[in-house]
Amino acid sequence: MFASVGAQTTVVLDGKLISMEIRSRIAAKVRRMKKCLGKVPGLAVILVGQRRDSQTYVRNKIMACEEVGIKSLVTELPNDCAEMDVQNAIMRFNKDPSIHGILVQLPLPQFITHLDEEKVLDALCLEKDVDGFHPVNMGNLAISGREPLFTPCTPKGCIELLIRSGVEIMGKKAVVIGRSNIVGLPTSLLLQRHHATVTVIHAFTENPEKITKEADIIVSAAGVPNLVRGNWIKPGATVIDVGTTPVEDPVCEDGYRLVGDVCYEEALKVASVITPVPGGVGPMTVAMLLCNTLVSAKRMLNFN
Repeated sequence: MFASVGAQTTVVLDGKLISMEIRSRIAAKVRRMKKCLGKVPGLAVILVGQRRDSQTYVRNKIMACEEVGIKSLVTELPNDCAEMDVQNAIMRFNKDPSIHGILVQLPLPQFITHLDEEKVLDALCLEKDVDGFHPVNMGNLAISGREPLFTPCTPKGCIELLIRSGVEIMGKKAVVIGRSNIVGLPTSLLLQRHHATVTVIHAFTENPEKITKEADIIVSAAGVPNLVRGNWIKPGATVIDVGTTPVEDPVCEDGYRLVGDVCYEEALKVASVITPVPGGVGPMTVAMLLCNTLVSAKRMLNFN
C-alpha cells in the first residue's frame, strides 16, 4: 500500500495482509498434521488481571488460533491471585501433552507487585515457551552461534516485515527506541543477527532525536504516544512502530483506541516505509505466535 504526501510517496506496510498470507500457510500445515496424525497444535494462554489491552490481545490470539485450526485454552486469573496460582497454571500446561505452546500475557499489570515476572517465566517448560521469553531462549538469542528454540513474536514480526518489504538490514544503521525484555532488547539482538549497526535509545538517552535522525531503520517500542516526530526521521528511512498505547475513545467498540509511538502524519512526509497503528506490527505478532506454536507441535510430535 502506498501513501502520497506532496512529492513524497511512502510505502505503508500492511501487516494484516502479510499476516493473512502466513496464516493461510499455517492453516494448510495444521490440516495436514490433523490428517496424518489426528492431532493439532495446542496453545495455552494465561491472563492475569483485567488490563483492557491485554484482554484484547488475548482475544485476538484465540480468534487467530480458531481460524488456522490450532487448539487454544485460556486461564484467567484475578489481580489478587498468588504467585503460586500462576505457577500452578503453568505447571498444569507444562504436563499436558496436548499443549505445545504456553504464554503468559505480558506485561503483567504494573500495580500487581506481588508477582515476580522472572519467577513466572522460569516456570515455563523451555520446549513450550512459544513467546520466547524463557531466560534460556533469551540467552541463546544473545549469544552468537547459538539458536533459541523460539524467538519473541513481536521482534520476529518486525524483522519479517522488513525482509518481506525488501528493506536492506545488513550494514544499515538501526535505532531501537525502548529496551524492554518483551520488544526492545530482543529486537536489537535480532537486528544485530542480521548485521545491522544497532543503537538503543532509552529514557536516559540524551538528544534522542539526533540519534534517530541518523538511522536508516527506526523501530520504536517505547509505549509513548507520538514520541517520534517527523523531524526525528531521516528522509527515506524505514519506520516500524511497535507502540500500542490504549487511549480512551468512547466512539470505539472497546472504549479505547490504540495509538502508536510515531506521529504518523508527520512521518508519512519523511519516511520511505512505515507501519500503521493498528494494522502493522500487531497482526504480525499474532502470526509469529501461530508459527512458533506450529513449530513446537511439529518438534514434539516428530512431524515433518
